[in-house]
Amino acid sequence: MRETLQQKTSFAWVLLTTCCLLFIPLVGMQFSNDVHWALSDFVIMGALLLVVGSSLIFLARKLSKKQFQLAAIVVLMGFIYVWAELAVGVFFSFGS
Repeated sequence: MRETLQQKTSFAWVLLTTCCLLFIPLVGMQFSNDVHWALSDFVIMGALLLVVGSSLIFLARKLSKKQFQLAAIVVLMGFIYVWAELAVGVFFSFGS
């Protein structure tokens, strides 16, 4: 995986993956009244996904394999925390 992140097209893949992931709630909104995303939700989640993906690419290019693995865990745990915090407000009420 690390070799894939070091390719020149990796940023394009991050952008494409982000768009595909944001397409899921967009389609969900068409078929269910339980999915309520505003434009700001799409913008925030898109920015969050792009930052995480770009950070992983940057880290893969700059760090050794062991350092990258540790840094990737930290980045992904941070992403999960921010995602949960914005969604339901685990410790604060940012998303509620």
